[in-house]
Amino acid sequence: MTILELFIIALGLSMDAFAVAICKGLSMRKFKLSKAAVVGLYFGVFQAAMPLIGYFIGARFADKIEWIDHWIAFVLLAIIGGKMIKESFDKEDCGDACEVVEAPLSFARMFPLALATSIDALIVGVTFAFLRVSIVPAVTFIGSITFVLSVAGVGIGNFFGARFKSKAELLGGVILVLMGLKILLEHLEIINF
Repeated sequence: MTILELFIIALGLSMDAFAVAICKGLSMRKFKLSKAAVVGLYFGVFQAAMPLIGYFIGARFADKIEWIDHWIAFVLLAIIGGKMIKESFDKEDCGDACEVVEAPLSFARMFPLALATSIDALIVGVTFAFLRVSIVPAVTFIGSITFVLSVAGVGIGNFFGARFKSKAELLGGVILVLMGLKILLEHLEIINF
């Protein structure tokens, strides 16, 4: 997997966290970099840890299903991306992320948000095992991209409001579906990038 492909996947995976970070920014009266960094750390760490866990789960089965791994990667990425696309058209609702002005960034509030936004990354980690991706640089890259975009999301949410949330989810979903399609077409030798 090239660095560009990994960047695109990291960007797609980070869109859920970015959308929730926008909501966190909405709940802050004033933007504070320290609070934005806390949000970024929660989302970045979870987005890095979940594919690592998925990778170790997938690595146990990769040899047994190597002949269909590209189909599995395509289906999983298409499902995740499709879910994100669908959610982008749902009613704008930040849920628990925006429930109270100046909501604390406590573990009890941030853990469920970070976990929920990173579940998709667990499945991507399984596909990384099938594709034999070098996992340490991949999860480091995904975590870093998510951290940066989450910090930016808090600032954007604080400055602009919620109008970008659904667009971020739509973009992330389209990216993941296209990456899944690219993996499938490359393995079927229809395209060669």
